[in-house]
Amino acid sequence: MVAKSVKKYLPAADKVAKHRMLRWLGPTLTQPALWQINRRSIAIGLALGVFWGLLIPVAQILFAAIMAIYLRANLPVTVGSTLVTNPFTFAPVYFLAYRLGVYIYGDQGPAMTEEMISEQMSQISVTSIGWVERIADIALPLFTGLFIIACIAAVLCYFSVIVLWRLAVLIRYRKRQQRFIDPNN
Repeated sequence: MVAKSVKKYLPAADKVAKHRMLRWLGPTLTQPALWQINRRSIAIGLALGVFWGLLIPVAQILFAAIMAIYLRANLPVTVGSTLVTNPFTFAPVYFLAYRLGVYIYGDQGPAMTEEMISEQMSQISVTSIGWVERIADIALPLFTGLFIIACIAAVLCYFSVIVLWRLAVLIRYRKRQQRFIDPNN
């Protein structure tokens, strides 16, 4: 059963609510809707986590968890799926998002290359104002690309879970039906 195989990897609600850092959220975290394992809650949880994980570089777990509580999605799946961006995927995702944003807005300046980044990083000190200007140059295409990628990835995750869950149920149903029709198998 799909729900049983997912459930064995999730922490217990009461254990999470008793955690010293989350104790103040106790009653909220023990809501049964946040821990349900069904097609809807898992699909929404995964979509929310991927969306917030791709969209913002900091505090994505907080934003995803707030939305999971509001939409009654599976909280552990939501929090876990924010890790779609991690130290290994961060650079390629942000570079792709920037390139997508540049493609959408057109060439509004020099394209960001590795040589330009390393040259500017060597010239910019923490106290100089140059890094703020460089961030301002890339912010619009970067965040536009991140928003588009996050929306597409969230929608794909949602529908993938819905379809794969339904497919797993159909396969299990057909196997059960086959055993009923042909008991020798």
